[in-house]
Amino acid sequence: MEQQTREDYIELDLMRLLKAVWRHMIVIVLAALLFGAAGFSAAYWLVPAKYQATALMYVNNGSIAMGGTSISLSDLSASQTLVDTYIAILKTRLTLDDVIKEAGVRYTFEQLEKMISAGSVNGTEIFRITVTSTDPEEATRIANTITVVLPDKISQILDGSSARTVDLAVTPRTKSGPSYQKYALAGALAGLLLSAGIVVIRELLDEQIHNEEQLLQSYGLPVLASVPDLLTSKSGKGYGSYYAAAEGKNQS
Repeated sequence: MEQQTREDYIELDLMRLLKAVWRHMIVIVLAALLFGAAGFSAAYWLVPAKYQATALMYVNNGSIAMGGTSISLSDLSASQTLVDTYIAILKTRLTLDDVIKEAGVRYTFEQLEKMISAGSVNGTEIFRITVTSTDPEEATRIANTITVVLPDKISQILDGSSARTVDLAVTPRTKSGPSYQKYALAGALAGLLLSAGIVVIRELLDEQIHNEEQLLQSYGLPVLASVPDLLTSKSGKGYGSYYAAAEGKNQS
């Protein structure tokens, strides 16, 4: 005897889900606003403010360092390629340990490395060193200490190469983070997705038949007749109400 297998599947009615989301749009919007306000409050009260101090340094190759009378395009190109090498030297443990000692800060090598970012300025031979800290004066002190320590490290490792300070870091007056707008936007998006997801899940788990159209779409069964609900009359004077009143009068 051949066994017939039956495949169970769930048919998703997108229009039904969209209508459910639209019916609860006020709740979804309120949830988004609430989560957005929570994200803003968390950023304002819980996330510490951060400041960035930036110093600029110039790199050159051996021919420029030895005092050549002219600078060719190849010299500038070689200096630009040295920027990545200088940044790699900056991020080494020996360099950062000296920076920690000279700046008088209490950070580990890993902690200080995460606080420092560096990169070329518009593809030139000038590179930017940015230090991020919760203390603006500390960020400035670390950035300026790097401009003192790094040239010595570079001259010890790369023969004929040098680095010079273009601009020292100044104490920042404005905060670089956190971004309250980003926290609020992230909170609002989380509230929007969470509330909409709850509405969709509740709609998918709802197996009740609410109207004739849903019965026809779900099971393909036409409605032959409908029975009115006599017990819930809007006017309160339906058959059910009259029966209840009459029964109460007979008991009295």
